[in-house]
Amino acid sequence: MGAILAISNQKGGVGKTTTAVNLAAALHATRNSVLLVDMDPQGNATMGCGMVKTELEISVCEWLMGDAGIDQVLRKSVDAGFDLLPANSDLVAAEVWLMENRREDGRLRELLALLVRDYDFVLIDCPPALNILTINALNAATGLVIPVQCEYYALEGLSALLETVEAIRARSNPALKIEGIVRTMYDRRNRLTMEVNSQLYKFFGNAVYQTVVPRNIRLAEAPGFGKSVLSYDRRSRGAMAYLALAGELQRRRDAAAAPQAGGPGESGITERENQ
Repeated sequence: MGAILAISNQKGGVGKTTTAVNLAAALHATRNSVLLVDMDPQGNATMGCGMVKTELEISVCEWLMGDAGIDQVLRKSVDAGFDLLPANSDLVAAEVWLMENRREDGRLRELLALLVRDYDFVLIDCPPALNILTINALNAATGLVIPVQCEYYALEGLSALLETVEAIRARSNPALKIEGIVRTMYDRRNRLTMEVNSQLYKFFGNAVYQTVVPRNIRLAEAPGFGKSVLSYDRRSRGAMAYLALAGELQRRRDAAAAPQAGGPGESGITERENQ
């Protein structure tokens, strides 16, 4: 059975959707079966996979509310080839439905339980807010990947998210764990970046991925073409970073399953190499 990983940070603008789309593409490129679930009404992950969100007639919204089956909603990423459950602004209606039907805690978990056996990884792109859709995602997930930009308010936003995680664990999903913290838009020439970086290691230690995602123009350009950075420019530093992150994520999971094999080694783009 595959892993269900929520990609979440309650603070916006940290590279959450960029990480969801490009990590999905990188995992797929390394021969994993991958499903990306867009749970953000902004539908940016859907657009980043080459689909026009305003043209969707059936989306995650209808699937959550039971008005459409999985075969009607499931698509292939036009760009990267992994499976996608797309979303658009209609997803706001699902929030109301979940509240009215008292399904705010477990609806997504219930539906993904029927799918997860078909995939190595299910990634959930969460909204940049603590709402019913995010809570559904955290209740469905076995692990949480947290993108963090090394800037002034990063630790404050991360602290709020961790409080939410502890509440979810206590209330409804004790299996939820922090899969890892990935530093995005990383620039070691920036003094503030290095200060925040030091604080992340101080408080979270090995939970911080060694791989960092640098500031990279190709990463910024790729969504405008409806492509992952791997397809847009596979030799860019952004593409190499997400391939390295996919490898590190898999090695960590393998090491957790077989502790005697040892922990992950350094590879890809690390903070030391990002100069």
